[in-house]
Amino acid sequence: MHATVAALEQCRATLAGSGNRETAQLVSLAILQLRMKLNGIAEAELKALCDAMSPVEEVAVEARSPKSPQGQRRRPAALKLVQ
Repeated sequence: MHATVAALEQCRATLAGSGNRETAQLVSLAILQLRMKLNGIAEAELKALCDAMSPVEEVAVEARSPKSPQGQRRRPAALKLVQ
């Protein structure tokens, strides 16, 4: 599976370099899923990590962009793994 991840990473780089951003993002999800399987990380563990990091990330984003309108928050990214 390590070889598959490496091949997918090359595909993702080619896609991103040729302007196929959405397709590259889909390949990134496949890479993430394979890496999770390789490392024994459950979907619930990834979700818990994302949930734990979301408030910190929102504060960091707001601190870096002082011109952003007050009261408007970025919508948190949603990630769902399909098996």
